[in-house]
Amino acid sequence: MKLTGSNRKIVQISILLIVLLVGGFAIGKTFIKTNNYPLVGGEPPAVELADMEGNLHSLSDYKGKPYIINFWGTFCPPCVKEMPEFQRQYEKWGSKGLKVLAINLSEDDLTVRNFLRKFELEYTILRDRNRVTERRFGLKAYPTTYFVKADGTIMEIYVGGMTERDINERVENLFSN
Repeated sequence: MKLTGSNRKIVQISILLIVLLVGGFAIGKTFIKTNNYPLVGGEPPAVELADMEGNLHSLSDYKGKPYIINFWGTFCPPCVKEMPEFQRQYEKWGSKGLKVLAINLSEDDLTVRNFLRKFELEYTILRDRNRVTERRFGLKAYPTTYFVKADGTIMEIYVGGMTERDINERVENLFSN
């Protein structure tokens, strides 16, 4: 079967369109990553972080207990304001098993230690080196707080500063679920 001029042009255009579609799809997949950020009902990503003394903590260590993950920085006024409020909630609920994990957003040791001297925080302060954990969680704003049920699933993700009342209400929900 011999292609005539107009049929040949249709075949060439069709092949070109197919090549463009397949190439565009391949290039798009390279630049557009599907996000695997933690969502309500899912589990936090498996991460291991050091505390201020260098001891490693894995989020999987806390499964079986309700816990809070709070991303904070000394540069963030709402973060600074809520740190003592998390402490009061930790004092109230810690004997019932609540854990509070405050993950600092890649600040240097001197800055974090000077900040912690101002407050008497008994809950766990962890360090996110090079913002690796921040990227795994897909953070867009600070502070961001995850409330995780004892079964390891995320009950709620709260973006922004919280009052002690806000925190208490969510902790009550963690224990009632």
